Amino acid sequence: MAVSMRDLDPAFQGAGQKAGIEIWRIENFRPVPVPKSSYGKFFTGDSYVILKTTALKSGALRHDIHYWLGKDTSQDEAGAAAVKTVELDAALGGCAVQYREVQGHETEKFLSYFKPCIIPQEGGVASGFKHVQEEEHKIRMFVCRGKHVVHVKEVPFARSSLNHDDIFILDTKSKIFQFNGSNSSIQERAKALEVVQYIKDTYHDGKCEVAAIEDGKLMADAETGEFWGFFGGFAPLPRKTASDEDRTVQSHTAKLLSVEKGQAKPVDADSLTRELLDTNKCYILDCGLEVFVWMGRNTSLDERKTASGAAEELIRGSDRPKSQIIRVIEGFETVVFKSKFESWPQTTNVAVTEDGRSKVAALLRRQGLNVKGLAKAAPAKEEPQPYIDCTGNLQVWRVNGQEKVLLPASDQSKFYSGDCYIFQYSYPGEDKEEYLIGTWIGKQSVEDERVSAVSSATKMVESMKFQATQACIHEGNEPIQFFSIFQSFIVFKGGLSDGYKNYIAEKEIPEGTYTEDGLALFRVQGSGPDNMQAIQVEAVASSLNSSYCYILHSGSTVFTWAGNLTSPDDHELVERQLDIIKPNLQSKPQKEGSESEQFWELLGGKSEYPSQKTAREPEGDPHLFSCTFSKGNLKVTEIYNFTQDDLMTEDIFILDCHSDIFVWVGQQVDTKNKLQALTIGQKFLEHDFLLEKLSREAPIYIVMEGSEPPFFTRFFSWDSAKSSMHGNSFQRKLTIVKTGGTPTVDKPKRRTPVSYGGRSSSVPDRSQRSRSMSFSPERVRVRGRSPAFNALAAAFENPNARNLSTPPPVVKKLYPKSVTPDSAKKSAAIAALTASFEKQPPPARETIIPRSVKVSPPTPKTTPTPEPNSKENSMSSKLESLTIQEDAKEGEAEDEEGLPIYPYERLKITSTDPVSEIDVTKRETYLSSEEFKEKFGMKKDAFYKLPKWKQNKLKMALQLF
Repeated sequence: MAVSMRDLDPAFQGAGQKAGIEIWRIENFRPVPVPKSSYGKFFTGDSYVILKTTALKSGALRHDIHYWLGKDTSQDEAGAAAVKTVELDAALGGCAVQYREVQGHETEKFLSYFKPCIIPQEGGVASGFKHVQEEEHKIRMFVCRGKHVVHVKEVPFARSSLNHDDIFILDTKSKIFQFNGSNSSIQERAKALEVVQYIKDTYHDGKCEVAAIEDGKLMADAETGEFWGFFGGFAPLPRKTASDEDRTVQSHTAKLLSVEKGQAKPVDADSLTRELLDTNKCYILDCGLEVFVWMGRNTSLDERKTASGAAEELIRGSDRPKSQIIRVIEGFETVVFKSKFESWPQTTNVAVTEDGRSKVAALLRRQGLNVKGLAKAAPAKEEPQPYIDCTGNLQVWRVNGQEKVLLPASDQSKFYSGDCYIFQYSYPGEDKEEYLIGTWIGKQSVEDERVSAVSSATKMVESMKFQATQACIHEGNEPIQFFSIFQSFIVFKGGLSDGYKNYIAEKEIPEGTYTEDGLALFRVQGSGPDNMQAIQVEAVASSLNSSYCYILHSGSTVFTWAGNLTSPDDHELVERQLDIIKPNLQSKPQKEGSESEQFWELLGGKSEYPSQKTAREPEGDPHLFSCTFSKGNLKVTEIYNFTQDDLMTEDIFILDCHSDIFVWVGQQVDTKNKLQALTIGQKFLEHDFLLEKLSREAPIYIVMEGSEPPFFTRFFSWDSAKSSMHGNSFQRKLTIVKTGGTPTVDKPKRRTPVSYGGRSSSVPDRSQRSRSMSFSPERVRVRGRSPAFNALAAAFENPNARNLSTPPPVVKKLYPKSVTPDSAKKSAAIAALTASFEKQPPPARETIIPRSVKVSPPTPKTTPTPEPNSKENSMSSKLESLTIQEDAKEGEAEDEEGLPIYPYERLKITSTDPVSEIDVTKRETYLSSEEFKEKFGMKKDAFYKLPKWKQNKLKMALQLF
């Protein structure tokens, strides 16, 4: 497309040169820049052009252009916005995706720019009336719809506006009420609270009360009565009546139309294929809700404007105000557009794209403008970081059939391509010991052992109460975290497991397992001593590469070979790996181009080989998806411009980074779906929703809420206090909104963090540290007591059986403390009871995960007989005695006055029918005396005499904390 001076509106000059948002309002049919202080404020009588520029990891800039049309804007003004959008695209080189946004029916991508919402104000410029000035606060009511982004619409302040399906916000002068329809979801309620926070900050300077009103709850409390008082008292709500706003646009079979001389004519074809699109024409693809305008690279600016006008006319003529128009340029089609076709080639004409950008850049440069943003920036070159503490404890098993064999420390980093392995790595987190449990699947391994490895790893995670991160890694696709944990990693050919041996015997495959005296060639790679690998390859000359160094050995003969493109650092890695593979033999160095005859003889003679290093799959720009998995079918919804707040505790999300993916699982997800997390990740790779050629063997991480590793949280502005909160999404956000900010947790650091790049000099050498650990220490069991009592008794196991070298974390409450009667007496009783436990201050809360045990080489010695008055015995006996004495007491503790009684199943934090409007930090107080004794194994008065940490331990075991 030719670009001329008349095509460039002066207001667009210099636009899109850096990441961010730029907005223009249409005034007198011309774009006028909107001040940054007014971004997010839209007026119903105006039309706007919005440019979103995103800096990609590749160094390029991606542009999305939206034109927003207020409900009262004129048709001429709307037309001007559409035309100016095409012109802005031309100024940016003709590669932007363009979206038509109509007030009330905006795309989720557009709304994500202005989180949590936009609330258009009455007024306008071109429509002939002035913007409404600020006046004394008046009562307003809004309806909120949306699970991921919120569509907010002002509705009449009347009872007839309310219904059971939606969420409503009543904004009064001194208080904001959120009315939750009984049919609304927890996620929708939580998102609506973000709108409440926005209204509180924007219209009340952050100074007003907030109340949540549950549909169906009568005037049992003051706030509910106050809410209904604005409507003249409570009365049943009418059924929701369907309106034009609620009428959905039905999607239909995509219809392709060719635009010729301003007219859209159907294209006759049995099926939609890429070959139907002519680069010299424009087309309309009508899919019902979505109407695409496809513009060929060789079309003129006027032809593109005409095609856009034809699409607008198509929507008006068929009375489809909700339909969204999306305009795409040849070579820059969206994934959704491509998915409408039965076949679509993977390649695009990048040369044409760069040529178009260069022409525009040259034109603007002649005008004296800075055009560096239009040229493709050089991608940032930096070594990938592991983002994990590499000084933890490692334990490795090799899978042998349905069993797993623990490897000695000396063999932990020596894997065979025909085997599968399970590894467990514990490392110091921010306030507790973190765990990574993974499987490594060799390229030559058998299917049965692959299944066994994944199943065993999943069971290990489940036994840890799903508080460990799980990884599934395939040979050849190892992430930087894996290599950094193992540091010096070697992969041998063949296998040692029974499954592999039986397979090659059955298939009559020649035995090729590595032997120390045999012929073997290793490719050495890595970035340093903390990240180096030796991979056994075929011992032939074609396996060589000028960008790598190699080790070749046969019997007692050892060669090292350095390619011409290698560096001194590469040569050092060869020497280090040689000390592991052949530590007691002198090697014969070989340089590329001056090899000895004996070297080539061992490789079977000379042959051609590559010179360029094999490029690893780069980390792409992250994309977040919400997942629904049912009956083997996976449905995903992309979350644009995501933040931590988009991660809802009731759902499963996938973070797609191209080179690897993360499956994030919320605490409130049921166990069945938690166990399907890996399957969900595999289905995602299989479907490749973004058509980005995802490898089906890309690493998959299963990340559990509350145990997010740093190599996951780095993609967010992470607040660990949020992921540590209890309750569902709505309860958590209600706490934040009411308290005016995010609860903070004062967490002591377990140890000084080290550099993510590797070990610090103060860290002991690998040979001086034990990296194996115990997985399942035995627990104390007390017969005849409740599960909660057993959980508490387990805390008094033999301290010598666990690693107690670092103090457990002290976790403060995230919710306001409830006031209980006789608090002074209880405090004194708690202090006295605490002092009786061996004068040893207990932690406020123990982690559920078993602590790691540093294993040292066993030394022969007799096991001492426990003393009758040993610590663990005295503690258990005191605990037993305490309970017996409590059971013998006469009389029954009264229920706390004024508190209603609810069944246990509704009070659990995992309840499917949770009780609302209770003090979530004191759930146990709402149990009846009989049910309390049944669950806790003691009466209420005895329970409240226990130290707080013991109370919390019991409540956690019963899912009440």
